[in-house]
Amino acid sequence: MVFQILKQKLCEAPILALPEGNDDFVVYCDALIQGLGDVLMQREKVFTYVSRQLKPHEENYTTQDLELGAVVFALKIWRHYLHGTKCIVFTDHKSLQHVLNQKELDMRQRRWLELLADYDCKIRYHPRKAYVVADALSQKRIIKSR
Repeated sequence: MVFQILKQKLCEAPILALPEGNDDFVVYCDALIQGLGDVLMQREKVFTYVSRQLKPHEENYTTQDLELGAVVFALKIWRHYLHGTKCIVFTDHKSLQHVLNQKELDMRQRRWLELLADYDCKIRYHPRKAYVVADALSQKRIIKSR
């Protein structure tokens, strides 16, 4: 019920805006055991958002890998907006700020960090309560139709 209200409000004007130019992009990412949720904003206005359920193999990921996966998901989905521009990616997982400096990484993390290196994005910590939309999108459950 709450998700449906949030979805309705996000689709009503003037909530969704059109992007203006190719700067000042901000991405809010969140991941939970239910799924991934990302919001792309520019100049404090939401202009797109995306969510998806976790794939079966992702359900075994650590919290850090899920949160990093949400960042990678956003960068891949919005490549046409974010590649070649400066952006800030906010996450509610503090350790992601330092993921680029970690010495011991598995192959998946290395692959994801190679993808991150293609972007001019800074990863910043932001408390969970500060971005309700990405949090709500990551908690959304997809109901299969019969």
